[in-house]
Amino acid sequence: MKTTLELWKRFWRLSNFERTITFQSIGALIAIKVGLFLFGLRPWKHKMATMASAVTPPPSPAIGPEHVATAQEIAQIVSLAARNLFFSSNCLDQALALSWLLRRRGIVAELCFGARKVGDRLEAHAWVELDGTVLGDPDELHLDFTPFERPFSLRKTQIH
Repeated sequence: MKTTLELWKRFWRLSNFERTITFQSIGALIAIKVGLFLFGLRPWKHKMATMASAVTPPPSPAIGPEHVATAQEIAQIVSLAARNLFFSSNCLDQALALSWLLRRRGIVAELCFGARKVGDRLEAHAWVELDGTVLGDPDELHLDFTPFERPFSLRKTQIH
């Protein structure tokens, strides 16, 4: 396990972009954990869409390789931030944070949910997809889950 000093030194070796995304990831993960606990998924997702639209450039009409590369980099940073927080975060927390951070940059990705039955338990998983590319799921855990038919997005117009 890395010491706090080692993590701090590693943090300062990051680029300005990476440090900014790290801070935003930490803030988003904390807000999401609290928001989901207090309000639940649907109301909190609506609130996140409202917050994102207040500071968001218009969505890109076409997704290019540069968008996917940026999204993958942000996904890695969200995952790293989640692993080093003082509380545990799950796939839903991380997928919501990633979706929100991408949306703030005008990149609208799909928030996907899937389920599987293991014995008598029903398990769920959340991940983010951008133009058919799965982000933030390095172990490809999503492949073990049957996706729900309708993807979700932080687009305000899709929230009911």
